[in-house]
Amino acid sequence: MKRKFIFIIAICWTGLMSGQSVELSGKVISTANIENIHVVNATQQLFTITNTHGEFHILVKLNDTLRFTSIQHIPKTLIISEEILTRKTVIVTLEEQVNQLEEVRVGKVLTGDLMADIKNTTGKAPLNFFDLGIPGYTGKIATQSERRLDQANGEGVAFKTLLLQALTLNVAVDPIINAISGRTKTLKSHVEIERKANLMRRIKVTFSKTFFESNPLAEEKRIDFFYFCEEDIHFLEACENKSDFEVLLFLEKKYVEYIENQKQ
Repeated sequence: MKRKFIFIIAICWTGLMSGQSVELSGKVISTANIENIHVVNATQQLFTITNTHGEFHILVKLNDTLRFTSIQHIPKTLIISEEILTRKTVIVTLEEQVNQLEEVRVGKVLTGDLMADIKNTTGKAPLNFFDLGIPGYTGKIATQSERRLDQANGEGVAFKTLLLQALTLNVAVDPIINAISGRTKTLKSHVEIERKANLMRRIKVTFSKTFFESNPLAEEKRIDFFYFCEEDIHFLEACENKSDFEVLLFLEKKYVEYIENQKQ
């Protein structure tokens, strides 16, 4: 009779825990960086990231699937068991992702004989402005569109002088204004397009693998999804110079909109 009573209590407890969400407190351990590791409850579509100490909190139920992913680690999956649900705590160890490259030989093989190696070496080091003793620019190299926009802004200064002369001579200035302002607007548009394209290229490299693990999408539609994100008027504002977490929130939002559009 006592055994039956214990068995009934166990069944009731299991049924209660399987239908109830519990806040799970966890900690990730690794030899690599443990901050900003993605923790996804794939069953309930919940998402969080670890703090600087590798700690996280997320709601779970019995048999939920947790996925741990980051660029620096090998992805890991954890099934929520009764033991974990009872303890409400878990420690997860992740292995560092090591990309091994094949041996690459660049240039000629050195023998160790200095005189022989010098004779075997060809080519000259390129000259730069330091070698010639003249000043030079060492900052960020502007793109072609940015250089054209700067040139147009310089032309705008000269345009003001031309405009004053035209007014003095009573010449029609509307065609001149339209030509200059229209070109500047076009060049600004080109610069923004380049910024968007470069930013989206970095997002694809960083998030393609981990994002679609928790947000399934057919291979042939993924490029279309990224174009959909890039066309958002708030794309640069939401993703440029932002943290991984903020970028992921933007992608999650656009993913919901994209799926809704596909259904319609």
